Amino acid sequence: MLTSWRRFADRCPLLVESAFLLLLLLITVTQSVRSGDGEWIVPVLASTAACGALLWRRTQPERVVVIAALCTGVAGGNSDEVSALLLLPVVVALYELAVRNPERIARAYWAAAYALVVLPTLLPGPNDQPGAQTAVLSAFWTALPVVQGSAVRARRAYLEAVRTRAEHAERTREEEARRRVAEERVRIARELHDVVAHHMALANAQAGTAAHLLRTRPDEAERILAELGTTTSSALRELQATVGLLRQSDDPDDAGDPLEPSPGLARLPELATAFASAGLHVCVAVDGEERSLPPGVDLTAYRIVQEALTNVTKHTTAGTAEIRLAYSNDRLTLTVSDDGGALPHPPAPSGGFGLVGMRERARTAGGSLRAGHRPGGGFAVIAELPLPT
Repeated sequence: MLTSWRRFADRCPLLVESAFLLLLLLITVTQSVRSGDGEWIVPVLASTAACGALLWRRTQPERVVVIAALCTGVAGGNSDEVSALLLLPVVVALYELAVRNPERIARAYWAAAYALVVLPTLLPGPNDQPGAQTAVLSAFWTALPVVQGSAVRARRAYLEAVRTRAEHAERTREEEARRRVAEERVRIARELHDVVAHHMALANAQAGTAAHLLRTRPDEAERILAELGTTTSSALRELQATVGLLRQSDDPDDAGDPLEPSPGLARLPELATAFASAGLHVCVAVDGEERSLPPGVDLTAYRIVQEALTNVTKHTTAGTAEIRLAYSNDRLTLTVSDDGGALPHPPAPSGGFGLVGMRERARTAGGSLRAGHRPGGGFAVIAELPLPT
């Protein structure tokens, strides 16, 4: 029943408003006539004016409260008594004011309305209702809508705050999800670049070396070609593992096909051997006591070394390169340097995507990276990565 009435009120608000005000007018006018004791013209006119002012209670609630209270005070001063029915226009006006304004404003207008209602009844006239009774009755019936209206306003403000927080949380979750997706895409793109660039450069160098030695040293060329097959197989495995990150976890083709563990500094000898087959002699030096690294830092360090050595084979004709790992209490300083060669490195430190990718990897791990030409010739990449203390 209540739901049906609300639907009707939502569909026909003007009709409901008109019926409400007419009913209110009928009640107050009837009460004015009953308590007028023959002199009912002034109370009826005052009550009619109070009800008529309610038409603007939503747009100008402050003025309506003052007008309704003044008219009700005039009606009460010219009646035998001030009853709750006679106060209905003031009650409605104060409720609307309290719903739409802060509580301090509602209290101030309640005090003004209370004074306008009670003071006329204290003047000499036909009103024979005791002053104390009028004051208490008026205080109760005018304070009630202020309390109720303030509670409704607080409830609405609370619900609006909850809705706003929910919308903000939803937007934040969506933005966080988009940010994580973007970061994951960048990470996977960086992995793909490192894997493909390294193995393609290494395979190209091995193929070139094998072609050069094919006539003069066929046995050495055959060995390098065998290592070329190992290089391409390794490239395919790492490429499959990286692309596998893009597949859904519930992909049925993924079942029973575990991804290869992420590489780390433990594979540096294997990496050095692979570059040796391409004509680049790589030596590894360690300063300080070696420590186990967190997986993220270990992978970052390996990829930086891999990309730095790849750049050496791509951009120079250097014959030797050195990897130096310096362990300290709170950081790992990683240096990859070469002896130069006939072909120079690209300008540093803002060269191609390789340097950019290495710098991003170091920054992601909480460290830093710098690269540049060495004073005595050659090129050096220096990365500092934080370690747990």
